[in-house]
Amino acid sequence: MHRRVLFLAIIASLATSLVGQRIYAQDRSDHLLIKGVTDAKVTLQQGLTAAAQQGRPISAKFEVEDGRLQLSVYTAKGGKFSEVIVDHTTGKVAKTESITEGEDLAEAKAESAAMEKAKTDLKAAVDKSAAATSGSRAISITPALKDGHPVASVTLLTGLQFQTVEQLLE
Repeated sequence: MHRRVLFLAIIASLATSLVGQRIYAQDRSDHLLIKGVTDAKVTLQQGLTAAAQQGRPISAKFEVEDGRLQLSVYTAKGGKFSEVIVDHTTGKVAKTESITEGEDLAEAKAESAAMEKAKTDLKAAVDKSAAATSGSRAISITPALKDGHPVASVTLLTGLQFQTVEQLLE
């Protein structure tokens, strides 16, 4: 269960300040992701809602794992972390795995720390970002602390371009 970072846009946006929006053109490796998300019947927001039955969502993303699209949501509950896979065609929880070690655990702890300070949940942040960009579809949301403030990087797909929007979670 290794979480692959498929979006250079996310990394780049985390390295920038709260300046607004940046658009990144996709490369060929993003073709499966773009096609999969475009064809998916379930939105990122619906995935966040479905995963909430397993704990508080602390991040979410569509990703290509072993050549197949999946919707992965990290959750926190009682000091423990899980990766919840939501079926992108039905919106139902397909699988839940505990996160207990490695980079996944480090990411989950950092995301959870950001969400502890947040007053806005991830679904509301995605809704706000998507509403501000007409015709877009949310691909991922990752919270972080920046200068002590919780901020979410929301990656949107608009046409064939990824756009990352940062939302304050206060």
